[in-house]
Amino acid sequence: MGTTVFERRRPPQSVIDDALRDTALSVFWLDDVERPAHPPLRGTVHTDLVVVGGGYTGLWTAVRAKERDPERRVVLLEASRVAWAASGRNGGFCESSLTHGHENGVNRWPEEIDRLEELGHENLDGIAETVRRYGMDAEFERTGQLAVAVEPHQVEWLREEEGFLDQEAVQAEVHSPTFLAGAWDREGSALVHPAKLGLELARVAVELGVEIHEHSLVRRIEGADSGPVTLVTEHGRVTADAVALATNVFPSLLKRNRLMTVPVYDYVLMTEPLSAEQLASIGWRNRQGLADSANQFHYYRLTADDRILFGGYDAVYHFGGKVRPAYEDRMESHRRLASHFFTTFPQLAGLHFTHRWAGAIDSSSRFCAFFGTARGGRVAYATGFTGLGVGAARFAADVMLDKLAGEETERTQLRMVREKPIPFPPEPAASVGINLVRAAMDRADHNEGRRNLFLKTLDALGMGFDS
Repeated sequence: MGTTVFERRRPPQSVIDDALRDTALSVFWLDDVERPAHPPLRGTVHTDLVVVGGGYTGLWTAVRAKERDPERRVVLLEASRVAWAASGRNGGFCESSLTHGHENGVNRWPEEIDRLEELGHENLDGIAETVRRYGMDAEFERTGQLAVAVEPHQVEWLREEEGFLDQEAVQAEVHSPTFLAGAWDREGSALVHPAKLGLELARVAVELGVEIHEHSLVRRIEGADSGPVTLVTEHGRVTADAVALATNVFPSLLKRNRLMTVPVYDYVLMTEPLSAEQLASIGWRNRQGLADSANQFHYYRLTADDRILFGGYDAVYHFGGKVRPAYEDRMESHRRLASHFFTTFPQLAGLHFTHRWAGAIDSSSRFCAFFGTARGGRVAYATGFTGLGVGAARFAADVMLDKLAGEETERTQLRMVREKPIPFPPEPAASVGINLVRAAMDRADHNEGRRNLFLKTLDALGMGFDS
């Protein structure tokens, strides 16, 4: 087994300790905004559509529903605060891909991949148009994404990509001694401020007439095989003709979906703002989103005030599949990220991290969202985005609304939309299997990307991953 660049060029421990000394365990994006409050649901409400979940998927569903029919009454129920979970703590990469990358899509739906990529670009264009139309302050930047090779074997992977940059060209874009080549996708990705996007979607929803209730955890769904569906919260009830479930990583209100996703924790660091001299030392004038090409990859980007967000690599599953705040404080992962950061940018030694945090990703075995209906078509759901939901959430909203309307559209007829992923096994098999995959992917990164028999078997079963 070989070593990776992050092991060969590990920075001094003193640099890591100093950078993390006063770092707050807090989400930078959520600290950077003022969040208006929405009252909890109390009493009984009758509505046309009720949306469960105040993240991107739920908010887009509410907005798109009112855009389709301004007279429709729409109620949105959020268990905590709008955009507080994955929608407020992700990296802010808004990508066009609906399939978690071309390779994952072409391996699963080869006959549809060209159209899926066209629909993904149309969806990203639709997000940009919505931001413009409603004057949304979301720090939306159509900068594209630069994939970088940090090991020699990854150079050959990128050489086949459109927008390939050799070592000299990639260094001219962003200077890091670890970058050996790159591929710049100029149209397929944008950057946003995650929390601002969520809050601005909520603002637009309210202006369109959506009624948002925070701190309104839905405990169960009631209803016969036909007629309205009732959602029960601690202090209220909503009876609706149609229900859209957008609960992301949290336990589904439908038992059939309880084993369809697992929560995998992702870890993030945010630096203090860079000085003009520090920025000049790394270049990055075109402000692309960055991601390296390993199985255990890092993603990083600049913020509006010239901080660097640096996240990824560790993907941690906890036995039992629970979502718990205690899992966010994992200093081992944050120290590893800090080490990898200064390997990537050694010229920034002395820079401090102001924030560290984590979030749970709703991972499905096919690594992109899946869709369906229940209760005779009166309940629709979308979940399992596996970390690429910032852009795909809008597409998912349209799929759910199509399904609730009983419409056969191009979206609903896609095999990608009609098919379901393979469920995860119950414990203890889930924990054993997920951790075996993680270990195998780490070994692949130490062996020039070569996938072992275990990973190849998962590929053949439709549970492999190559983004």
